[in-house]
Amino acid sequence: MKPNGFIIALISAIILAYFFPTALEHLRVQQIIDVGVGFIFFFYGLKLAPAELKLGFLNYKSHILIHLTTFVLFPLLTMIFIPFFEGGTESKLWLAIFFLGALPSTVTSAVVMVAIARGNLPTAIFNASVSGLIGIVVTPLWMSIFMMKSGEFDFMEIVIDLVIQIVIPLFLGVILQRFLGKWANKYSKQLSLFDKAVIILIVFTSFSHSFNSNLFDNIKWTDLLKLFGIVIFLFLSVYTLTGYLCKLFGFNLQDTITVKFCGTKKSLVHGSIMVKIIFGTNPNVGLFLLPIMLYHIFQLVLVSFFAQNYQKKILEEVATENS
Repeated sequence: MKPNGFIIALISAIILAYFFPTALEHLRVQQIIDVGVGFIFFFYGLKLAPAELKLGFLNYKSHILIHLTTFVLFPLLTMIFIPFFEGGTESKLWLAIFFLGALPSTVTSAVVMVAIARGNLPTAIFNASVSGLIGIVVTPLWMSIFMMKSGEFDFMEIVIDLVIQIVIPLFLGVILQRFLGKWANKYSKQLSLFDKAVIILIVFTSFSHSFNSNLFDNIKWTDLLKLFGIVIFLFLSVYTLTGYLCKLFGFNLQDTITVKFCGTKKSLVHGSIMVKIIFGTNPNVGLFLLPIMLYHIFQLVLVSFFAQNYQKKILEEVATENS
């Protein structure tokens, strides 16, 4: 597999934040990030294809299973690990893992991987698009269960902020698609680089706050290893369980690929944005980003491998049918 430039850039951003945590203090970084986030979802709205969404809408069995996996199964699985952390549900490390479990599915990589594996692409596009909108309400709702009592969590304020930064730019992009849609598709690669640049900036500033406050000085290496082990367990468990459920409900191979890939994905984009809105400049921001970054790297590597294997399998089936 080729080295992934985005992953290298994310790791580099954390290293730079460690050595130069005050590098961007003189800039209005938060305002730059807020504007950048708005443009990410505006551009996504410009590229959203209504015809493909309509095509994937009717596959209701896949939709139900994907969203139940993303927003119910995943968060519930994280609760298995409450006893592993001192302080239980009040542990920042466990809350960071729970935050990962409550996030929506990623958009671009889920669709790309389903396309490579020759899965049900319209269903993947529909679910990946809708998942982010569902997450605007469901993710803060899950987090409020354990954070409301701390007094640091205002559910309605968070949802309103997410609507302003995500939903409004997204729908503005959809409305203007007829005028700017061709332009957005033509420069899709360049716009993708813009998205990644904003995420890298969020990662840099988040870890800068954490390093400035010496947050990671109080975290043991054993805790970080535990975190990594849990992330791997969550991915493999959800991937295996979704495969079993697809077999149980009689899904065909294309739908099985889509459910397994979309159901196991977690969005670094939404995670980065929600972290900034929920926690602001709180020193714990970097800690809450850590599990989703680890998960993002792990899911990209493994799902790329699985996608290529599924592609071979489907091509072999097609060749057998045609012979």
